[in-house]
Amino acid sequence: APQFWSQHLAPNAWHRCLQAVQQCAPLPAATTAFSCPLLHHRGRHFSAERPAGSASSTDPSKDSHVAEPTPALLEAVRLSLAPEHTWDKTGSLPLGKLVQSLLDMGFSHTQVVQLFNLQPRLAPQRRLAMASELMLLGLYPNSVLRLLQGSPDMLRMSVKQLRDRGEHLRQLGLSEGHLKHVLSHCPTIFTLPGKKIDAIVRLFKEKCLFTAEQVTEILRSCPNVLLKEPSDLEYKFQYVFFRMGVKHKDVVKSGFFQAPFAVIRSRHVFLERRGLYQTPDKKGQTQVINVKLKDIIRLSDKDFLAQVACASLEEYDVFKKLLAQEEEEEDRDSEDEDEDSEGEGELPDHE
Repeated sequence: APQFWSQHLAPNAWHRCLQAVQQCAPLPAATTAFSCPLLHHRGRHFSAERPAGSASSTDPSKDSHVAEPTPALLEAVRLSLAPEHTWDKTGSLPLGKLVQSLLDMGFSHTQVVQLFNLQPRLAPQRRLAMASELMLLGLYPNSVLRLLQGSPDMLRMSVKQLRDRGEHLRQLGLSEGHLKHVLSHCPTIFTLPGKKIDAIVRLFKEKCLFTAEQVTEILRSCPNVLLKEPSDLEYKFQYVFFRMGVKHKDVVKSGFFQAPFAVIRSRHVFLERRGLYQTPDKKGQTQVINVKLKDIIRLSDKDFLAQVACASLEEYDVFKKLLAQEEEEEDRDSEDEDEDSEGEGELPDHE
């Protein structure tokens, strides 16, 4: 981590940022004390000494690589904050130093204002704390801003919660590169309760019988499975395993959990009714050579119809409409059966 910051910040900026963070006041106990990963990362404390060979002066005016917070920028930041945070000092850290730290980290003036426009009632220190922690996970300022704009509730997380969630995912086999991918594409995962993540992992291991290595591969290729309901994932797996007869290894390699279930089912049934797919018997045998799952999932409609189903787009469109009607009728029949079963135990009224 020291190398990351020394490579991305000019010497004086790097030193100024560490000095500013050291002055940061703790947040209320209810939101967990403020701790910046610039000084503390995975239990290792970093010194505020400057990188070897850097200039001795700490005068910001002598650092030509980093912009300074202008009066207009500071005023724009103050106007974006809730009234209780508009004073120049927030705790023991002057607002100007906090803004300067964000500039030192690579944020532009415009990005700083946009960052402070998010969750204006939260303490300003939140921005510095969350931004520095996210950058330690490999994100750059523009990515950090885009992430927080898409998921502003992440600012309500404490740094400890973010670290704990990252460590939890590392234990499941997601390396730094995978964590960066998760943050960029599925940031909501970092806000999930640990019990929710454990429930999905337990489902894959205990009910679906995937190996630990296979579970890790699923999480790396399709981390958004952690956002799904366990019952939906279980039903989806049962369909591909029992109905389609696909083995665990091929399920994982195909990227099965990335594809919408409706697409998989409609393509599978379409092939089945054209005599191009069969459910294997108890010995795992079929009278036709079944199409590989990856070819059912990954191809576009055009390529799937031309290379696999040997059918026209018009035929497939008509089939999908008929299949939708069948599903609606099945749902209605199922509801009628439920109503009949509920009424069986009721005694008739007597006048």
